[in-house]
Amino acid sequence: MDSVEKGAATSVSNPRGRPSRGRPPKLQRNSRGGQGRGVEKPPHLAALILARGGSKGIPLKNIKHLAGVPLIGWVLRAALDSGVFQSVWVSTDHDEIENVAKQFGAQVHRRSSETSKDSSTSLDAIIEFLNFHNEVDIVGNIQATSPCLHPTDLQKVAEMIREEGYDSVFSVVRRHQFRWSEIQKGDIFPWNRCETKCCGWTVILNQIREVTEPLNLNPAKRPRRQDWDGELYENGSFYFAKRHLIEMGYLQGGKMAYYEMRAEHSVDIDVDIDWPIAEQRVLRYGYFGKEKLKEIKLLVCNIDGCLTNGHIYVSGDQKEIISYDIKDAIGISLLKKSGIEVRLISERACSKQTLSSLKLDCKMEVNVPDKLAVVDEWRKEMGLCWKEVAYLGNEVSDEECLKKAGLSGVPADACSTAQKAVGYICKSNGGRGALREFAEHIFLLMEKVINSCQK
Repeated sequence: MDSVEKGAATSVSNPRGRPSRGRPPKLQRNSRGGQGRGVEKPPHLAALILARGGSKGIPLKNIKHLAGVPLIGWVLRAALDSGVFQSVWVSTDHDEIENVAKQFGAQVHRRSSETSKDSSTSLDAIIEFLNFHNEVDIVGNIQATSPCLHPTDLQKVAEMIREEGYDSVFSVVRRHQFRWSEIQKGDIFPWNRCETKCCGWTVILNQIREVTEPLNLNPAKRPRRQDWDGELYENGSFYFAKRHLIEMGYLQGGKMAYYEMRAEHSVDIDVDIDWPIAEQRVLRYGYFGKEKLKEIKLLVCNIDGCLTNGHIYVSGDQKEIISYDIKDAIGISLLKKSGIEVRLISERACSKQTLSSLKLDCKMEVNVPDKLAVVDEWRKEMGLCWKEVAYLGNEVSDEECLKKAGLSGVPADACSTAQKAVGYICKSNGGRGALREFAEHIFLLMEKVINSCQK
């Protein structure tokens, strides 16, 4: 199913949203000001991603790198590129999360310690945010743990709220799963045979125990998957609600509808899958930005700190000695076999004789004061656009090339300036498999490009 469906409107008398548990704090509504008479402003729709620093499962999970991008970065990219929000916010209590949020272009609300406890609810944090932002009329609460969210989903939900008059819309996914009633421990057998003595006779008793019951199927007529529509489940990706509902303590209610997301886009790292599987799903189905990916034809790699670990050894006769990881050499070989040109660059006056001894068979330029100019010259020489160029760098001198390239990456130990300029941060350090890892990332994305061209 390529297009998603929206559910029929429903009115409920006591509609409590899934993210809220317990009694919410009272909302303090401030008086509005500054609105001219006779001119009605469009309702202010704010995206709000809740991201506490504390996590019982994975420390700082919200900014842990998933497929080379901080987890929260995936939903921030989708929210910002959707173009439907007047403001995009991250509510957090942690400095590192604040820094990542600002790098992606979001505004930050520093939440209080009262709404940052393990016992605090999503609704508590949303109400606190609204207390400080009287201009907001509608909140789109987006879960940071839904990295396959796409801007088109958010655009359609915004239209449902603004144009079709819904008070609340939440995301669901269709599942084809048969459900059965739960049996308490010790009651799993339908019959329990026991013996007892009575007047010298042995009496055999068959005691009836509780049995499981089907909840959504007839076992005698099990439907085939293609003959059954399945059921809708909340997937937790987002909850949109108007301010007056939140004032009453609800995230779901009023004129209410669901929005059905595609199954492949419905990923919840808190519940469904572990991190490595999530990375594979994101690389295949995630949103990578407004501009379509193009097939990579050229990879440029900085030598010091990327191909090597940056360490230089000098022999007794003053000859330079460097080391590299064989995994990276294999990565270069695989790239070349797939038709991708690999070239090496360095701002340092490296020994070409030493580099040639590595037998990587790559064109290289050393002692380069302006890397961007050299890479641009290579690009033009090959008749490529920047979207067809990948760049792996690690230093301040690589920043402009990283920003220009269609695909950009840095080793895990790259400087902070380089890390802020890229779309992919390797798990491996420079000279320790980062180039091979980046090559694998390129292959996965190229598979995505090929699949999109075949559709």
